[in-house]
Amino acid sequence: MTFNKHIANHIRDIPKSGIREFFDIVAQEKEVISLGVGEPDFDTPWHIREAAIYSLEHGRTHYTSNLGLPELRASICKYVQKHFHVGYDPRTEVIITVGVSEAIDLALRAVLNPGDEVLYHEPCYVSYSPSVVMAHGKAVAVPTRAEDQFRLTAEALAAHITPRSKVLMLNFPCNPTGATQTRAELEKIARLCIDHDLIVLTDEIYSELTYDNAEHVSIASLPGMRERCVFLHGFSKAFAMTGWRIGYACAPGWLTDAMMKIHQYAILCANTTSQDAAIEALEHGAHGVDSMRREYEHRRNYIVRAFNDLGLSCHKPVGAFYIFPNISSTGLTSREFSLGLLEKKKVACVPGPAFGASGEGFVRCCYATSLDQIKVAMDRIGEFVAESKK
Repeated sequence: MTFNKHIANHIRDIPKSGIREFFDIVAQEKEVISLGVGEPDFDTPWHIREAAIYSLEHGRTHYTSNLGLPELRASICKYVQKHFHVGYDPRTEVIITVGVSEAIDLALRAVLNPGDEVLYHEPCYVSYSPSVVMAHGKAVAVPTRAEDQFRLTAEALAAHITPRSKVLMLNFPCNPTGATQTRAELEKIARLCIDHDLIVLTDEIYSELTYDNAEHVSIASLPGMRERCVFLHGFSKAFAMTGWRIGYACAPGWLTDAMMKIHQYAILCANTTSQDAAIEALEHGAHGVDSMRREYEHRRNYIVRAFNDLGLSCHKPVGAFYIFPNISSTGLTSREFSLGLLEKKKVACVPGPAFGASGEGFVRCCYATSLDQIKVAMDRIGEFVAESKK
């Protein structure tokens, strides 16, 4: 039997995640300090876990509405209005999903016809391009540059728009670069989206994790954008709830209705216990978010300074919990640097090309690990850089 011919062409040709491929290698090593996995090192705050325990103890173990618990949707709308200045109807314009990843998949499948083009900025989260392909769209990367602090510019976006362009995907603050967007640049991008009738998927999962008193602006809040935006958010990063797999999408009713058709047949509904925990997170989790943000900012300041002191140019990101230092001065490729650092110094970071071709010459380091571990890792990286230049 020729097994390969039975796999759908568009699935067979999708490469495996560069992050997961690299961490399969990491898993074979012992006593590694990881600056690689994009997951908070904090446990979910106790009061949120306690809400889940209460939910289970009281037998809340049944299906919810396809759209999710009404109480959670109402809490989400209050939260989004307060923090992002966009209003949604909890009855018809919010859908609770299995993480933001499912929300992205639903949105793409709901709007794309085969061959429609989806624009996204790169380096970017590893799932974006494959998600477009799985929805039978064409992924079009718009490179961003370190000189622009990896912000997407309207000028760069305009150069990639064609008559087949249908969707723009944004992720700010950005994984892997920590880049954020200014209001002024977002306004220019919004004008392009209106002029070219683009749907915008705005993934703002890191929005609570911004530093230096920076203003986070959602493109959905700008004039003329609410009706063409799918606002994507969740609980994994700010509330340290990665394993709970709970996210949400807010969009005009006509879009939410289309997404719900896919969700109800493929998933039915998100986990009930996680939904109850999410209500607690939104209603009483602000203090925990603030505490984690302060600690991340302290770590960011240290690790950015340490990389620049080593002569590895690193811009100071204003969001998320990643840095994206330039390692090209070592004469090594991103993969050579990452594999050599892992083999010789037992420190794991992710090669930049895992996030797209424009990531070559960079590595992603995640500072969602203790400062003590970061300090040891930076000492080892310093040794490796010195040895590489001999």
